[in-house]
Amino acid sequence: MRSKIAKKCAAVLAVVVTISGCGVQNEQASQEQAQTEAVMDNANYDFSVSYDGIETGNVSSGASVHDPSILKADNKYYIYGSHMSCASCEDLKTWRFVANGYRDSNTVFGQIYDVYDKAFAYAGSPDSIIPTDNAEQGGEHVWAPDVIYNKAMGKYVMYYCTTSTWNASNLCYGISDSPEGPFEWQGTLIYSGFDQKTLKHTNVLDYVNEDYAIETYIKGNGYNFDDYPNAIDPSVFYDADGRMWMVYGSWSGGIFILEIDEKTGKVIHPEADAQNDVDPYYGKRLIGGGHKSIEGPYILRDESSGYYYLFVSYGSLIRTGGYQMRVFRSDRPDGEYVDMSGGKPENGNNHSNFGLKLSGNYMLPSLKKAYMATGHNSALIDDDGRKYIVYHTRFDDGSEYHSPRVHQFFMNKEGWPCMLPYQTQGETVSESGYAVQDTAGCYYFVNQGTAINAEIAEPVMLYLNEDGTARTENAAGTWEMSEGSYHMTLTLGENTYSGVFCAMNDEAGTPVMALSAVGNDESVWGVKYLD
Repeated sequence: MRSKIAKKCAAVLAVVVTISGCGVQNEQASQEQAQTEAVMDNANYDFSVSYDGIETGNVSSGASVHDPSILKADNKYYIYGSHMSCASCEDLKTWRFVANGYRDSNTVFGQIYDVYDKAFAYAGSPDSIIPTDNAEQGGEHVWAPDVIYNKAMGKYVMYYCTTSTWNASNLCYGISDSPEGPFEWQGTLIYSGFDQKTLKHTNVLDYVNEDYAIETYIKGNGYNFDDYPNAIDPSVFYDADGRMWMVYGSWSGGIFILEIDEKTGKVIHPEADAQNDVDPYYGKRLIGGGHKSIEGPYILRDESSGYYYLFVSYGSLIRTGGYQMRVFRSDRPDGEYVDMSGGKPENGNNHSNFGLKLSGNYMLPSLKKAYMATGHNSALIDDDGRKYIVYHTRFDDGSEYHSPRVHQFFMNKEGWPCMLPYQTQGETVSESGYAVQDTAGCYYFVNQGTAINAEIAEPVMLYLNEDGTARTENAAGTWEMSEGSYHMTLTLGENTYSGVFCAMNDEAGTPVMALSAVGNDESVWGVKYLD
């Protein structure tokens, strides 16, 4: 049975399409003609947004994991998260806890309690040199782990942080023979948040002299957080030459990168190079600074495009904090990372103007409630070449409950990631492209914009007509498909978006045609319900 929305669209399009037999791939139809056809009286369209007849559903995640970092091992997927959590699954949808919570019975992280005095000596517990903010409540803070298989060591290595305040933290690492642990604590790597008194409790003076440390890392009576990082949110990757790198940082002085010694798993401290923003202790600053919101860095190398993609999150991680995912890219592992306009956030400037925004707060048909604060993502290129973004989301329900989600993404013709609107359910894109009748029609259309706020991006109706014209209530334009490919281009007003079509299922399992495209550092999504 045809859905109500499909019937409505069919009726409207029957009036709109006035050029019979003219497909979007007809090279004889000029763009000027297409624009003229697009500028039509709005009375010919129905722009009302209704979800009548659309079933709602929920692709359950099974386990709540915050700041999920993904690893594939032994034909399983694992996500590791803050607060000593780990879950696994085989389908990227239904996660089951392997371990969770601060307790010595935690089979993945629990060994940390055997070396409690060492692991939490500087930060992360009420008894640390710098105690936790909630010391009166007790408890530990172990955040944002990332696990990689170290080929030289033949071990799984976990990088994570213990943290006490918004800038006093300590990067640590542990090793295991299994992705399910236990990870044996090996030592500390990087410290932040110290002052002149607590500096002696760090390893900073092993790499720089005391005068340099005091003049550079300390400002006034405290840590120089505007220029130097909060030592949290590490993630590690191999570059094309087999070298290992760790990217890390949150707010404070921005995102930094250090090389890793593959044989030991430890960081390699570089030579100072002020001209290229390289510090001898913290490494190279990639983006950010001035205590602007930026955190959760993750770098993915994509061999097919030749780029390294730096994912970060902006905003505050609470439901109404505008939390969102952004991406930059570089042809080198240590930068320079730039956005679609060739820019990047420098120390203290308005960072909302930089970075391709992949996802923030949004509503789509079939969702029971809007997704909010989508962020702190990792990414994976699977064995079959499919690409995935893994993140946590909150919901428009008044709570701070969060849940992991996995979306497939594709590169557009220009090599920028386009994330599909719904959680993956095993969809496969047509490499040879789609017929015009499969892609033309009316879409629920969402523009993610570039703002950092609590507003939810709501759908409007977008019409892609078979004659190559496109129309929303406030803009006219054109669209086209690349022949023999799933790539597409959409122009609305002065804005052009390059992206992809992909048939998939919505959250309720209903078949849809989805479009995902990017332009001007914005992501736009469209969902067309099929007959």
